[in-house]
Amino acid sequence: MSSEQIIAALEELVTTAENPGKVLTDPSDLDTYGKDWTKIYPPKPLAIVLPKTTEQVQAVVRFANENNIGLVPSGGRTGLSAGAVAANGEIVVAFDNMNQVLDFNASDRTVRCQAGVVTEQLQNFAEENGLYYPVDFASAGSSQLGGNLSTNAGGIKVIRYGMSRDWVAGLKVVTGKGDILDLNKDLAKNNTGYDLRHLFIGAEGTLGFITEATMKLTRKPDNLTVLVLGLNDLVNTMDVLQSFQSKLDLTAYEFFSHQAMQHVLAHGQVQAPFETEAPYYALLEFEAVSDQVMDDAMALFEECVEKGWVLDGVISQSETQANSLWQLRERISESIAPRIPYKNDISVVVSKVPGFLQEIDSVVTEHYPDFEIIWFGHIGDGNLHLNILKPEDMAKEDFFEKCQQVNKWVFEIVERYQGSVSAEHGVGMTKKPYLQYTRSEAEIAYLKGIKLAFDPNGIMNPGKIFD
Repeated sequence: MSSEQIIAALEELVTTAENPGKVLTDPSDLDTYGKDWTKIYPPKPLAIVLPKTTEQVQAVVRFANENNIGLVPSGGRTGLSAGAVAANGEIVVAFDNMNQVLDFNASDRTVRCQAGVVTEQLQNFAEENGLYYPVDFASAGSSQLGGNLSTNAGGIKVIRYGMSRDWVAGLKVVTGKGDILDLNKDLAKNNTGYDLRHLFIGAEGTLGFITEATMKLTRKPDNLTVLVLGLNDLVNTMDVLQSFQSKLDLTAYEFFSHQAMQHVLAHGQVQAPFETEAPYYALLEFEAVSDQVMDDAMALFEECVEKGWVLDGVISQSETQANSLWQLRERISESIAPRIPYKNDISVVVSKVPGFLQEIDSVVTEHYPDFEIIWFGHIGDGNLHLNILKPEDMAKEDFFEKCQQVNKWVFEIVERYQGSVSAEHGVGMTKKPYLQYTRSEAEIAYLKGIKLAFDPNGIMNPGKIFD
């Protein structure tokens, strides 16, 4: 079929009087929908399809099978692994128009959503109904539920609430074969063989497309309070974590380096939490539900100061101040963006974080002393964000070429620590060459076998995770 015939056929498949979908071919739309936040691969999609229903998605998948055309899913396009990039003439299936909250069950504390529901939209819906959806991250205002689940997104509350996977009661998916599956039917207990939900969560659209999800909600946290501490040494991040976890149930435990905070302060709108400078900072969040909890928190803080782990600290006295302290962590990415950062999203078990970070920092500094390294991350769950800023006098092409060597060093350390080359953003195309640093040959062979079972013609997000 010619391109014109394919586009005409797609328009017929998704355009009905009851649910009018769209097919876009304008160059600006192809550029917008054909990429995510990665800048490495130029987008070259054939067309953009915006379906309205699961049945329309099914029709597109069956058409793609019949004509051997690749399909790439597109949600909020906030990923950093090129998992939503259409670089080889694929059809992009964008879920922006499948953005409805379909059903709410107060007794079960569940809400059924289409895949295009934005994270913040789900959070607001939960709040309006006196409940809470705890999966949260900086891109909550634009990331979509289908994309979150396809990469098993985590974010800032994992230490208390877990990953996206932990909040899924049921899924509706269209497989690579074009079958519609209604998985788990929202049951709390269902021990009837393989739970296929968990194959699609984190699969990056390579097995099929998530079109609906039933998400679990929980009670709203009470009086969230934030404590920012200046740490004497990197190893003190673990000392402080263990100390506070002995008495408090933390809802978040983040960290960032002094260099990271300097960029945030220079960016404006945020003030330093205290006058004392420290090499590293920790941000703790907990529910101050009673005077006893606050007394425990202050006693723990004083103990950490006495032991030399903490140099200074500040605790929020209001919700406004808590939000302001969070900005020290939340604004890091935007503050370093003008410096064209090389980014890596990696993880190890929590106890190994200090040694892991120090090894990476040392090897990069040794070989490239002119590189500025910015560290931050969800240290309470072992997830670190390595950011290296391009020297101002270095060409972008030269910088990214040197960063490819950095990748090799970093992932060799990841492998030695038995960590993950991708903690949050999936494998996509950018992490594909390094999958073997986290997965064994046998595991990868099983992954490919699963892919073949659900997508025998290889049309679902081709070239992502593995070839």
